[in-house]
Amino acid sequence: MALALRQAASLRGWARRGRHPIPAAPFCTDGDGFQSSRFKIFDRDFKRKQRDRAAWLMNSNDEFLDSVADNLLDRLQDCRKTFPTALCLGGASEAVRRLLHGRGGIEKLAMMDMSFDMVNMLKASDRKDSDNTLETFYVVGDEEFLPVKENSLDLVISCLGLHWTNDLPGAMIQCRLALKPDGLFLAAILGGETLKELRMACTIAQMEREGGISPRMSPLAQVRDAGNLLIRAGFTLPGVDVDQYTVRYNSALELIEHLRKMGETNALLQRNNILKRETALATAAVYESMFAAEDGTIPATFQVIYMTGWKEHPSQQKAKARGSATISFKDIQKQFGNPNN
Repeated sequence: MALALRQAASLRGWARRGRHPIPAAPFCTDGDGFQSSRFKIFDRDFKRKQRDRAAWLMNSNDEFLDSVADNLLDRLQDCRKTFPTALCLGGASEAVRRLLHGRGGIEKLAMMDMSFDMVNMLKASDRKDSDNTLETFYVVGDEEFLPVKENSLDLVISCLGLHWTNDLPGAMIQCRLALKPDGLFLAAILGGETLKELRMACTIAQMEREGGISPRMSPLAQVRDAGNLLIRAGFTLPGVDVDQYTVRYNSALELIEHLRKMGETNALLQRNNILKRETALATAAVYESMFAAEDGTIPATFQVIYMTGWKEHPSQQKAKARGSATISFKDIQKQFGNPNN
């Protein structure tokens, strides 16, 4: 498991894995930088099976997942209002539920996952929490087809789950429709710098052992994509910020096992499940030779993009109409002086 975790705040993804150490990228984009709903690149049924497996392998306290969930919930705590009814979608939902600690004033919480086994794991985890007084419901459902009535929720949380949807804008639009006016959408997805060391090592190993690079990665999420997605989904007051985490492992094999436990392995529709043994061994060797520390551990970068959006409400702040200003910048410069002089 991870030996150390380092977080660098306010910085601005996935590669792919068949039977080897590369997980799949979040989404493909069209010419405008948005995910295109015309294409399906992920096998959702296969992803459900991976989530089933992760339910049995997942650690109850994963330092990386806990850090991401806690940072996401900090954004909830910063809001000066309560959210009585909330929905938590897939991903690291167990960490979200465990670390909630009354933040957001939530009274009723629905936990949804596409995996039946994961939902059962969430139920079992909830029963072990003797201090739990939160009314909790459990739903087996798919983020691509949200089984929720419109205008029924005060809050929707998604922690490291939405990047596996084929139609990310569509899933976010469904989240907005499910919210009541002035409802809040909070999400964390993986960004383009995630596992950059592993992707580099795999590329070099493929070039050396196979004489070329096979298509093992889909396009990665960028910060500009997140902001555009929020706007396209119709959210108001959109906010995007990024944290970068460095997790250290004893070996590349330990990293692979961690990805399996998180359910973050390849689910591309046109995936290649065959990886030559010599290529896999070469990837691990290149990884170690390029990135290993003096103590023998290897780093893995995880970039997490946090997104915040609100459903429109008359009470929310709105930008003034263009041309409505009553003072010019020239007047301001005359009054306070030119800072460039």
